[in-house]
Amino acid sequence: MTKPIDETLRKIAAGMSKESSPTSSNTEAAASKSLPGDPNCPICRGVGFVRRDVPIDHPDFGKVEICSCRAQEVARMAYQRVYRLSNLTAFSGMTFETFKVQGRVGLGDEQVRSLKYAFDQAQTFARTLSGWLLLTGAYGVGKTHLAAAIANFAVSMGVPTLFLTVPDLLDWLRYAYGALDEDFETRFEEIRNIALLVMDDLGTQNATPWAQEKLYQIFNHRYVNRLPTVVTTNQPLEEIEGRIQSRLRDPELVTMVKINAQDYRQPLVDTTQPRLSALPLYSRMTFGSFNMREREKLSPEERANLEKAFQLAQTFAENPRGWLVFSGTYGCGKTHLAAAIGNYQASRGQPPIFVVVPDLLDHLRSTFSPNSTVSYDEVFEEVRSARLLILDDLGTQNASPWAREKLYQIFNHRYTAELPTVITTASRLDELDPRIRSRMLDTRLCTFFGILAPAYVAPAQAKKTPRARKTD
Repeated sequence: MTKPIDETLRKIAAGMSKESSPTSSNTEAAASKSLPGDPNCPICRGVGFVRRDVPIDHPDFGKVEICSCRAQEVARMAYQRVYRLSNLTAFSGMTFETFKVQGRVGLGDEQVRSLKYAFDQAQTFARTLSGWLLLTGAYGVGKTHLAAAIANFAVSMGVPTLFLTVPDLLDWLRYAYGALDEDFETRFEEIRNIALLVMDDLGTQNATPWAQEKLYQIFNHRYVNRLPTVVTTNQPLEEIEGRIQSRLRDPELVTMVKINAQDYRQPLVDTTQPRLSALPLYSRMTFGSFNMREREKLSPEERANLEKAFQLAQTFAENPRGWLVFSGTYGCGKTHLAAAIGNYQASRGQPPIFVVVPDLLDHLRSTFSPNSTVSYDEVFEEVRSARLLILDDLGTQNASPWAREKLYQIFNHRYTAELPTVITTASRLDELDPRIRSRMLDTRLCTFFGILAPAYVAPAQAKKTPRARKTD
């Protein structure tokens, strides 16, 4: 039970002292209206606070509590405060209704499916607030929009929510050390225990030991207590701090969604292309632009052979499985068919790594430079484990022991893991590393096809000869 606060405290709450208070009933009525509680409340009589009616030896004896008549108002004020701190006002337009599931014009089917799946998962999470949702993908693909849409939906349902970029979250904590209105522990606990926490751009923060420790404490607390959490990042999970990474990888708690689409803010830039891939340079090499060379005097065998190569490439592009090796002289169409496979897959939202073998080795060597922004291991693993790898001009590289060893490691890994791979070469088989050759000749995994057509030569334009002048 509770009982109203005594008259002295009542007058203090009204901003009056007993000695200076007028006796006018009108003034008393006005004072009652200025009190924080409901003036008609039979419990607190307008004061807004009550004391618990407990024995003198009870730990709550003498403690003041908010009256039930003020509970909704206090909750509303707390909600407004959290909403302001969450920075959602800057993201008020990012809702599920404004998210474009189809992305922009020109997206491949696979990219559209990726956006639709992410949208559906975000909506499901917003309705249930169960577990964690991890949104990954390149810049500008819609991660922040979906995360903000979840937060805005939750706020509209009255769920206390914090939406903060990770750098802002850490700055918010640092500021609390010197803040007068709130101490660090209070703010830290608010973040750790908020009903819904949305952390945008994980990985963009300054990775100081203090920052890493605070982030881990937040992640670990919410992980242990299974508190609803949304995280977005454009970093590979392997680059995220190990303790946080292990929690993000828990499939029983975390739903991981990768958005495989292009940067909506830069429609001319395909941000889904792997950084090593030279495929954009070969964008004109498609199946539609492939020259079947009908006007050339190819033999029936050469013509049938070229048509067979075209069909093999198309079949592989539709469903990349195993290895496909094209051999033949320079200019016979090997590179065009390999690039057409890559461009077809890219149009479906699954761009491969397309790289000329000597360039690949140069990329790997460049990582040893002190000025390199990426590590050797990072580049090597990206190539070795690519979903689809297209290696052009195998055999033209400098056959140093280091180069041979690196290529063998790439080939051996992809052979063992049976990862889809396309290879072109103008070299004879006996000129290739025998370890690589043995894998290319394994018919259980690899289709080896030699293109018989000679090098393509553009037809010479007919020369115009001047007409002879008529002479007398």
